[in-house]
Amino acid sequence: MIIINVKDGESLDKALKRFKKKFEKTGVLRELRSRQAYEKKSVARRNVVKRAVYKQTLNQDIL
Repeated sequence: MIIINVKDGESLDKALKRFKKKFEKTGVLRELRSRQAYEKKSVARRNVVKRAVYKQTLNQDIL
């Protein structure tokens, strides 16, 4: 359970923004989406490798 203490004089928008940030960090939504459909381990591994290769090419282009 995420608890956000609203400080005196703090706007509700700022408190909501802090809540959203904390919620993102927990990764609940990401995990929920990944559980919606089963993905074989071989496919998951392949996707991880694809992402790694893509990131590596991006880093090489910068340097």
